[in-house]
Amino acid sequence: MTILQIIVLAAVQGAAELLPVSSSAHVIVIAKLMGLDPTTPEMTLLLVMLHTGTMFAVILFFWNGWKKSFFSSRHRLIQTVKQVVLATVLTGVVGLGLKGIVERIAFGGKSKGEIELLFGNLGLISAALAAAGILIVIAGLRRNKNEREEITLKEACGIGALQGVCLPFRGFSRSGATISAGLLLGLARQRVEEFSFALAVVLTPPVIAREVLRLMKAQSAAAAGAGHLVQLFWPSLAGMALSFLAGLVALRWLSSWLEQGRWHYFGYYCLAVSAIVFTLYRIGF
Repeated sequence: MTILQIIVLAAVQGAAELLPVSSSAHVIVIAKLMGLDPTTPEMTLLLVMLHTGTMFAVILFFWNGWKKSFFSSRHRLIQTVKQVVLATVLTGVVGLGLKGIVERIAFGGKSKGEIELLFGNLGLISAALAAAGILIVIAGLRRNKNEREEITLKEACGIGALQGVCLPFRGFSRSGATISAGLLLGLARQRVEEFSFALAVVLTPPVIAREVLRLMKAQSAAAAGAGHLVQLFWPSLAGMALSFLAGLVALRWLSSWLEQGRWHYFGYYCLAVSAIVFTLYRIGF
C-alpha cells in the first residue's frame, strides 16, 4: 500500500465517515478501484484506524456541546450514561446477532466464514446505500414543529438497536440511520446529532480491538514476524492522522446542513451512489 493510496483513503474516510453517506462503502469502492482487496485483515484494520481518526475529531468537535447538554449536572450525567450504555448493549446484541445470521446464510455454517469476507460485495453495498438513502430522505423531508430536547430511555434503546442493524452491512450509514431515527421520533436536530456521535465514540474502541486481534491472528497463522506486524500498523496510523483532519471539516458541513434543514440531500446522494455501485456490480467489477 503506497502513501498516495493511504492519503486518498484517509481523505475519503474522513469526509464520508461523519457525513451520513457510509464511509465504509466509499472507502471499499475506492480501494477496489485502486486495486486493493478490502476483505484482507490489513485493509479492515486500516478502515478501523481511519474510524479512530474521525472518532478523535468527533470528541474535539462535540466536547463543548456535550458539556452543556450531557454533563450539565450529576443527574443529567447519570441519565446520559445509562442511555448510552443500554443503547450500546443493544447495538452489540443486535449487531452480533445479525452478524451470526448473515454468516450462517452466506457461508452455510462453515466455521471459517466471516462477514468481513463480504465487505467487498458491491451488490450488498448498493442495497445498503439505497436503504440508508430512503431512510434519510424520509426523515429529512418530515417537518416537525415541536422538536423535543430530551431523549427518553426507550428512544435511546431504539436508536441503539437500529445502530446494531448497521454494523454488519457496509453501506448502511450508522450516523445516517441513528440521526434519521431521532428526527422521526421528533427529537431536536442538535440533540440527536450529539447523541448519535456519543454512541459512535463508545462503539469505536471495541471495534478497533476486534480488528487488531483479527490482524494478529491472521499474521500468526502466516507465521509472520513481529517486525512485519509493526510495519502493517504504520499505514493505519498515518491514515488515522489524515482522517482526523478531514473529519473536522466534514463535521462542520454536516452540522450546518442538519440545522438548515438540508438533511434529505444526503439521502439523494446515497441513492445516486447506490446506482453507481450497482452498475459496477453488474459489469462485474
